Amino acid sequence: MIIKNREELITSGQRARAIELIEAGISRVLPSNLMRTSVKYNRSRKRLSVSGQTYDISKGRIFVVGGGKASGTMAAELESILGPESITAGIVNCKSGGDDLERIKIVSAGHPVPDAVGVESVKEMLSMKARFSIGKGDLMINLISGGGSSLLPCPVNGVTLEDKQAITQLLLRCGADIGEINTVRKHLSLIKGGGLARFFAPARVISLIISDVVGDDLDVIASGPAVPDPSTYQNAFNVLQKYGLLEKAPQGVVDFIRRGCMGLEAETPKRLRNYFNHLIGNNHMALEAMAEKARDLGIKPCIITSEMSGDTAKYACSLAAEVKEGRYKGFGALLIGGETTPTLPERAGKGGRNQHYAAVSMLAMQGYPSPWLVASAGTDGSDYMPDVAGAIVDDRSPAAARVADLDVADYIGRFDSNTLFSRMGRSLIITGPTGTNVSDVLVYLLG
Repeated sequence: MIIKNREELITSGQRARAIELIEAGISRVLPSNLMRTSVKYNRSRKRLSVSGQTYDISKGRIFVVGGGKASGTMAAELESILGPESITAGIVNCKSGGDDLERIKIVSAGHPVPDAVGVESVKEMLSMKARFSIGKGDLMINLISGGGSSLLPCPVNGVTLEDKQAITQLLLRCGADIGEINTVRKHLSLIKGGGLARFFAPARVISLIISDVVGDDLDVIASGPAVPDPSTYQNAFNVLQKYGLLEKAPQGVVDFIRRGCMGLEAETPKRLRNYFNHLIGNNHMALEAMAEKARDLGIKPCIITSEMSGDTAKYACSLAAEVKEGRYKGFGALLIGGETTPTLPERAGKGGRNQHYAAVSMLAMQGYPSPWLVASAGTDGSDYMPDVAGAIVDDRSPAAARVADLDVADYIGRFDSNTLFSRMGRSLIITGPTGTNVSDVLVYLLG
């Protein structure tokens, strides 16, 4: 059971069906399922197969590194598939931590803001090259998933961890999308933007990637530690300028990026020869599983997109308008995936984009002539706050808010959706860390 408070949330058959769809989607992209499907290992011949591509390891050793919300679970499954005796050493950073494996160390580091534990752990990863004399015949398996940008901090010289923490907070609140945020982060890191693969060359670096990024851009997921980086210092500077952060950002950050623009700091690598990337899980896989479950329940599904983006409230209002106009007439379930971006005021309340989306939908969907339901959840189980994955609302929710004397519009304006739903009750979706992360999934059930 993925949703821990499902009994509290199930106040109607419609809600029960929505919860089944969400759980089917998350279950499909759990790392254990994705790894078992994608990774095979012939121990006698020392042949590793990833998504049908085979790698010969008979002349070298296997090491494991990586970071992301799903990386700890990925590491456990990888060690099970390969066998501990096949791995020389490894270390991965994840959000929720966990017990060390036989050969792979699991580190709990800071997210969404990087911390000192993450920095020290990355240093330990990089120290393996000299400690084990890693060379051409060896293989680095890099386990990457959403959240890796924060969980794999390695600041450049001249930029402190405190600087990285401050600029991360500013970027998360200013309305920048994940591509823009990671353009800046790549140019403040020694390992992002292809830096990890460059560091471990000439060893082969094989990345197993679970995507949390709209469009599955490999150079954006976890800031692409083993992917050539198409962005430049000038792009990073433009992001700071676009969102008015040149005056707010730490001086060390601005100075370093300015030096990069002048050619005084080395660019991120634009070419790499030792990297191999495999996307083993993404949002569309979750939506396909949800659609299959809907059909099993006798509901006709429509996958609208797995690339939802843009402002959270605007997207919710726009889709509600389309629904009320009858654009999706004949479908019982609308399925959407991706990640919107709220622009927060200086003094925002509690809640994340999924809770905010559900709150906006409470008002936007009023007037629809038949019963309706909207549920929005982060597949990682954390909607910017621990344990709360998102929220579920339906045609009865506006009345419940009025009975409780809650001004929904006021809570929306203050970005305080978590307080709103906590006071309403029977609305917050509680999962705890799911062990995976492929952005958000949304369900509309109509009529």
